[in-house]
Amino acid sequence: MEPLKLEHVFKQYGEKTAVNKVSLKVGEGEIYGLLGANGAGKTTTMRMVLGLIYPDGGDILYHGKPYHKELTQQMGYLPEERGLYPKVKISDQIIYLARLRGMSYQDADKSLRYWLDRFEVPEYYNKRIEELSKGNQQKMGFIAAIVHKPQILILDEAFSGLDPVNVELLKATVKELRDEGTSILFSTHRMEHVEELCREIAILHRGNTIVQGKIKEIKNRYPREEVILYTSGQINGLESIPGVSSVENVEQGYHIRMDTPEAAQKILHHAMAQGTVERFEIKEPTLNQIFIQEVGESHE
Repeated sequence: MEPLKLEHVFKQYGEKTAVNKVSLKVGEGEIYGLLGANGAGKTTTMRMVLGLIYPDGGDILYHGKPYHKELTQQMGYLPEERGLYPKVKISDQIIYLARLRGMSYQDADKSLRYWLDRFEVPEYYNKRIEELSKGNQQKMGFIAAIVHKPQILILDEAFSGLDPVNVELLKATVKELRDEGTSILFSTHRMEHVEELCREIAILHRGNTIVQGKIKEIKNRYPREEVILYTSGQINGLESIPGVSSVENVEQGYHIRMDTPEAAQKILHHAMAQGTVERFEIKEPTLNQIFIQEVGESHE
């Protein structure tokens, strides 16, 4: 039975439908990607999962059961708007939050020290949030979300504002939590992070689910429109091949856009007739391209 399941969840504010019959399942040890532009309904969905607001229709089930008070000990949340108090000592507030979620003082203190050591900042134990850089404040918020070892973790733009080193650090930690069995609902605008971390996704637009499923299967539904061609020498006449819409010269060869997938084999035969082909790849569409295509079409 899935740790988290949404069935036709609906939320309305006045005449505005914020979330319209959204359904999804997050399995044990799974990172599920929830995508969408600002105002798509992602944060409303997450707040309903957390029990902060209630749906007007549909069901949210946790291991097959509706929301109950004890779930606060089983869930962790990193909001997009960071919520730690700037003038309170980091140890005081994170231990306090962990105790609210059922941990003893000793266990909370031990877990906090573990994560501070893990992130190589043990000296932050007695610092205040306002003394830290924005990126390190974010890492403390992440620790506050996971210090009590939640079974279900909600991450809303977890990597925004971080430098590349800290992004990799937090990504590695998220993968480790997944491998240990944590169920993670993950929202971000960065499609490359979704492609790396998630197996299944839902794209929301104006409260509606417009794309949903396994990333691999979603990509297979869209045409492959780009060829990477690297050759030992110059290839002439690529623009004249039927089905080729554009050719871009790059350092090692060409990036070619196609109107029809049948053009790919014609490109390969044309190139082989003129020289040595060192690389030929028909690129699958990126999630970013799919997102722009679907959300753009939904605007029309």
